[in-house]
Amino acid sequence: MVKDLSVNLCGLQLQNPVIPASGTFGFGLELAGSMDLNVLGAISLKGTTREARYGNPVPRIAEAPHGMLNSVGLQNPGIDVLVNEKVPALRKIYRQGVIANISGFSVEEYRECCAKADACEGIDLLEVNVSCPNVHGGGLAFGTSAKAAAEVTAAVKAVCKKPVFIKLSPNVTDIVEIARACEDAGADGLTLVNTFLGMRIDIVRRQPILANKMGGFSGAAIFPIALRMVYQVAHACKIPIMGCGGVASARDVIEMMMAGATAVQVGAENLRNPFACPEIIAELPAVMEQLHIDALKDIIGTV
Repeated sequence: MVKDLSVNLCGLQLQNPVIPASGTFGFGLELAGSMDLNVLGAISLKGTTREARYGNPVPRIAEAPHGMLNSVGLQNPGIDVLVNEKVPALRKIYRQGVIANISGFSVEEYRECCAKADACEGIDLLEVNVSCPNVHGGGLAFGTSAKAAAEVTAAVKAVCKKPVFIKLSPNVTDIVEIARACEDAGADGLTLVNTFLGMRIDIVRRQPILANKMGGFSGAAIFPIALRMVYQVAHACKIPIMGCGGVASARDVIEMMMAGATAVQVGAENLRNPFACPEIIAELPAVMEQLHIDALKDIIGTV
């Protein structure tokens, strides 16, 4: 029997729910010569800010058991290059969903970048990363405060016609409170979770491995925590969720969807295996057959 992998994400019809997570797949163009990008459900593009950024000093990557730490620091060419060069180039070879991932260090920067992304014909959906430090609010990340996250959400929604998903940080006491604040402020959906704050030390050199000392911890080790947060938020909010965090197999995708995710992003696994997403998509029908699932949309939030 033919299996139905399709899902609908705020009106955006995806042929399957598998999406490379922002920061792990570049702008899609980098891998176009190695795989058929059009098998993907969508692509969440590399995080973009108003101005071009070089990022943090090296080393930026550290290994960890069942995961990795990164402190890339939002290296990107800036919003104007994204909308004028990267997305048009991608659209010449790619027909599926395109998600712009936007970061900012002030509410005004979020508003300006999202307005430009919203006006770009090749972008279908916006994903707003609120894990950035608020330069006008003492340096704490927007996503660690329900009030600040809601302020960003409202500001972005005021200038956008396309669906807006807010990507939440897990480095908080109560992720449900922040998710509800974003929903109340008008968010169309939520992506969760971003990376956990972690650290590694070189015990020979007696100093942190990362030049930035701390970085985002991702990979298979965080999957159960990310799954728990998706489940909690799905039961507290009515808007759709893109689940993310440690996903590495078709069974992980199904587990995330049963917990409440409509679509599922694959992050660190792409860095270990650049072909992870096509392999997961190819594996899904067989796993669905084993589990007596005919359509993936039928299992969303069934737990």
